[in-house]
Amino acid sequence: MAGERSGEEIVSEYLGQNPQLAQWVETLRSYCESNKQWFARREFILRNMEAFPTVEPGVPSSSLDRLLSLSMVWANHVFLGCSYPQPVMDKIKDMGEGIVVQDPPVHKTTKDGAMAKGKRSATTEGDADSCVKRAKCGSNEPDSRPPGRTATRSVSQKAGPPPQAPAEHQPFFNRLYKAVAWKLVSAGGFGPNLDHFEILRSCVESCKQTLTSVFVPLKDITGLPAGRTQKEGHVCEIRCQTVYMGTGYGRDEAAARAMASKEALKVFQGRKVTVKICRRRYKGKDVEDLMLLDEQPRSQGFPPALSYPFLDEQLEDGSS
Repeated sequence: MAGERSGEEIVSEYLGQNPQLAQWVETLRSYCESNKQWFARREFILRNMEAFPTVEPGVPSSSLDRLLSLSMVWANHVFLGCSYPQPVMDKIKDMGEGIVVQDPPVHKTTKDGAMAKGKRSATTEGDADSCVKRAKCGSNEPDSRPPGRTATRSVSQKAGPPPQAPAEHQPFFNRLYKAVAWKLVSAGGFGPNLDHFEILRSCVESCKQTLTSVFVPLKDITGLPAGRTQKEGHVCEIRCQTVYMGTGYGRDEAAARAMASKEALKVFQGRKVTVKICRRRYKGKDVEDLMLLDEQPRSQGFPPALSYPFLDEQLEDGSS
């Protein structure tokens, strides 16, 4: 409608009138968020602060942690196509009501493509292995970018994680390594009878982050091992902060996620974990991906990527 202001414009004006709040909210931006993703999540945070009356700007609290976690879950759903338990999906749908994201990505595996425009919308069929569009981390732009300025990147520029990304992510995964170690000790050690996903999820959330789970039907996966003839079931890929952690196969999404979590926890059995840039397959092409590795030598390659958060939008759309 002509003359109708966007949510981004309203938020920018509001923050312009509240400079201290603007300065604080910018500290909540994740390194990996594009302007588009951050402006949407920022609006989600500001819209829902009143529902968390104990949240005070600049003051750490469990209420703030919960609000930020829900904002990441909402953003993961809208921009990455991630699915969560239904009560969580209902919660973030209500909290995201009215937030409009222009031209949101559409994901085949998104069960409710709902929150990009504050109402339910139908998903469309796409490439089976493109359930996640992107979480753009390829820019070398610092976190201190002023609101309202959108960075552009040449189509010819190489897509992929920036060279400094492993060093920037390593401190978080060092903390996660310690959290997982203590959790496994309290659980009696690593074993087949553990709830691997719950252990991994709780440890990640204790470090103030969230897991990203991507699901694709097994029949739609290319590049599976030659001996795998099963076509029923799902494949799950788990990431945290765009770093790949594990892939699992199962009869349904829950079983696939449990296996992916188990594979991810195996990496924490060594003396340390290391974030590295490695080559792997994505949509039939070799790409550089951020991966969490242990010190064990590998006799075979990595599973093909189900998602790839480092593609420029134009490159992803095939415009290069």
